[in-house]
Amino acid sequence: MWVAPAGERAPPEELLQLPGGQIATAALALARLGHRVAWGGAVGGDAAGETALAPLRAAGVDLGDVRRIAAGRTRRALVRVDADSGEREIFPERDPRVVVAPEQLPLDRIRAARVLLVDAEDPEATLAAVRHARGAGVLTVLDADAPVSELSRICEFIDFPIVSRALAEALGNGSVREGLQMLAQGVTRLAVVTLGAEGCLAVAPGGGPVISSPGFEVDVRDTTGAGDAFHAGFVSALLEGRTFPAALRFANAVAALNCAGLGAQAGLPSRRAVEGFLVARSSAGEELA
Repeated sequence: MWVAPAGERAPPEELLQLPGGQIATAALALARLGHRVAWGGAVGGDAAGETALAPLRAAGVDLGDVRRIAAGRTRRALVRVDADSGEREIFPERDPRVVVAPEQLPLDRIRAARVLLVDAEDPEATLAAVRHARGAGVLTVLDADAPVSELSRICEFIDFPIVSRALAEALGNGSVREGLQMLAQGVTRLAVVTLGAEGCLAVAPGGGPVISSPGFEVDVRDTTGAGDAFHAGFVSALLEGRTFPAALRFANAVAALNCAGLGAQAGLPSRRAVEGFLVARSSAGEELA
């Protein structure tokens, strides 16, 4: 990661090396919010693998199902953060050897979960995981930001797809709302599109009204990991039985607070911090959902 003024493209000689990853960051966020969490993914046999796992281990995340590929290189991304706005550009790099195959899934762990959060980076494994979760009655949440070959099949087994604006626009021929409606056709509970500082839109299947949950105005240092934090906040709210509008508001708060830290994980808040933030915003005149 490097922090640069607007318009600067070349990274400096020394980069900040910080942990991240979509589901790994969400797992860490859930642990900080007070939940019991297990993360199953793959890392390489390099030092970066340990860097990625260390904060999860320190937070008590169960890493018993993590695959370590000795000859592989842990997935990484070069992230350019605009020093003025906090917005970021991501340039990913992935070793094709560091993957999770469908036959390597911890099926017993999936059956024992209350919620399964997945991305679409290994589509075949994701499809197998969510199909198994559906059969076991486990709620499923999807984090996706780009079209993949198996997306429509994956969504058949997803209760709560939470996707980026870019993916919604791709699905809706440039229209976020049309993409949201298309996404909702294949799900059972609620489809959500995250909109960064604007908050999010959501709709239940069957032609219900679109729920608009505005974002929070905060001092932004870095937007990296905001979407991952949103997913964690939403899952946390699901586990607590909150209504959908309240869950979206809680998720927006977790995402906003995470933008105060540099990197994907430094700003992940505690439950006390989120609740205090929401109370303060309500006292300032914002209506609780």
